[in-house]
Amino acid sequence: MINEQELAGTALVLAAAPVGKGRLIDAVSVLPALAAVPPPALTGTAAATLVELADPLDPQAVLTRLRAVVASPGPLALYITGQLHLDHKQRRPHLALARTTPATLRYAALPWHWITGELKLRRPGTTTVVVDLVADTEVWQQMTADRYPLALGPGVSLYGRVAPPPGRRTVVTPDYLSACTAIWRSGARPTLADLHARAAAQVATDGSLLFAVGPPSPTVPAVPPQATADRPVGAPGRSAAEAVPAPDPLQGILDAAAAGRHRDAAAAAEAWEQQALRTYGPGSPQAIHWLEVRADLARLGGDPARSCELWVAAAHSRLERQQAPDDPDVEGAVDRAHHQWDQLRDARAARALAPALIALRRRVPGRQRGALQLLQRRLEQWHSPASPPR
Repeated sequence: MINEQELAGTALVLAAAPVGKGRLIDAVSVLPALAAVPPPALTGTAAATLVELADPLDPQAVLTRLRAVVASPGPLALYITGQLHLDHKQRRPHLALARTTPATLRYAALPWHWITGELKLRRPGTTTVVVDLVADTEVWQQMTADRYPLALGPGVSLYGRVAPPPGRRTVVTPDYLSACTAIWRSGARPTLADLHARAAAQVATDGSLLFAVGPPSPTVPAVPPQATADRPVGAPGRSAAEAVPAPDPLQGILDAAAAGRHRDAAAAAEAWEQQALRTYGPGSPQAIHWLEVRADLARLGGDPARSCELWVAAAHSRLERQQAPDDPDVEGAVDRAHHQWDQLRDARAARALAPALIALRRRVPGRQRGALQLLQRRLEQWHSPASPPR
């Protein structure tokens, strides 16, 4: 088992809000004080790297930086301050960026589910998200009615607050994160739970929603007993104990990948996928989950061709389940397939995978404008006699 304290941590600070009259929070105002905090205090490790994004313009650029830090093996801490707005089409919250307006929300803001999607394959217990956010009226109504908890998936710790919409022409400040910063700069190094309690006490009177979701209990990694069996779960001749699925093995699989045992990790994930296929059937959510785990393990193992192929298969599986082309999970699978194809340096592999990816891009254009055209242009470069695209 990896000792997390022996690994260097990574802290990503994202402070963003629209420029102009749409700004509800002065998100970047906390950055100077936060920059004076030693990065290890932000991650709880002996050493740490700090990545700072101040008023970024492009959601795809933010996603690229997020993917880079998510791939780090050590503990990861995300500090996010800004404002949430509701996408009227899909009824999902988005984090506004510098160029976000009500008319450009779907293209110029960062969908919150992108963050959730990137974090879901990290080892449970290695990721912490600290938020200091302001909600617009519609997001606030959803959250206070418990129709949208600010969840980030299992295995991710969440601390912080979401403040209600401020009054007209009022711009608030990230007081919660400022309180955390003042505590750190005093030299104190409390646990995150204690830090949250102290910071929350300073902002609790403004009606904010407060979040304190600590690390999960450890799970026991296991290979499914059905991996080498001829009969599915519950088949005659199996004991009741054998018919009960083992605990969630994802942590052990990701531990193996982080330790460089990529073949072991891939084999275990494939075994769990086969069990899901036998138990729940092809195209089931359980089978797709393990297919996507295998796709990301291929990425971690430095095999972009295999990762692209598996993400394409996952996207097709979701579309065959009648999920819409603009469903976030479908878009996410296609975007990841496209990203992995972009990492290829082998012309033969790029040409072999391109037709399926292009056909998929025609069905699922995604949110990055001109993604299909970029893919086709890069394929033309692969066919040219000049050096391969970089």
